[in-house]
Amino acid sequence: MDELLFPEPLREGVILARPNRFIMDVDFGGGEVVRCHCPVVSRIGGLDLAGRPCLVSDSHNPKRKLPLTVEAFSLDRPEDAAKRWIGINQNASNRYVEHFLRIGAFNKLLGPVAEVRREVVLGDSKLDFLVNDEVYLEVKTPMVQIQTDIPAYVPRLPEAPFSSTERAMRHLRELASSLQDHERAVILYCLYYENFGFQFYHGTTYDEVRSTVRACEKAGVELVQANFSIDQHGVALREFFPLEDW
Repeated sequence: MDELLFPEPLREGVILARPNRFIMDVDFGGGEVVRCHCPVVSRIGGLDLAGRPCLVSDSHNPKRKLPLTVEAFSLDRPEDAAKRWIGINQNASNRYVEHFLRIGAFNKLLGPVAEVRREVVLGDSKLDFLVNDEVYLEVKTPMVQIQTDIPAYVPRLPEAPFSSTERAMRHLRELASSLQDHERAVILYCLYYENFGFQFYHGTTYDEVRSTVRACEKAGVELVQANFSIDQHGVALREFFPLEDW
């Protein structure tokens, strides 16, 4: 198992509220309540996270308005000794993937990695990575749905419409149309928790998305799921495999 260690262990607290999409109020006990940065701009699994345990990092940057960031939460109870964590830092996902690329953890998918370039322009899109000058790699970290068993004691938020798929579909079409004979394109869906397999959100644009995905797969775009785990000490890459069923 390959692991990326954090600079220091994450601190455990309990989420009190998410006043808006950018912040969470976290109780660290002993009367210490701190407003923290939330690194997810969308809903998180359609769940009300008040009362959920969380893991928090400290940037140690006094210039940041909110120096602390909520990195993960748990569906377990605060009093449970052994918790399973769900990573939510979409902003850090590219950094995690780059680490595992550079140490060779994805070699079975990509071959030996000699060069990794970030933020490569392709058509009208800027893609996350170009590996060995021949493999375009786009990282997705879906959070609108948490695709694992949700305990009955975790409240759900009222359903909200979701159809914001154009950016993802544009990346797919750009990849498919721009591939040369010697190139590959991979969309890497990164899930930072134990899950039962990624399925695309069945929203109002599902039929359009499914059609686009099938066409891009025929053009050579590869869809891959990568499963990670996260705890107080770091992030570990557990497995990766082709996505075959949408």
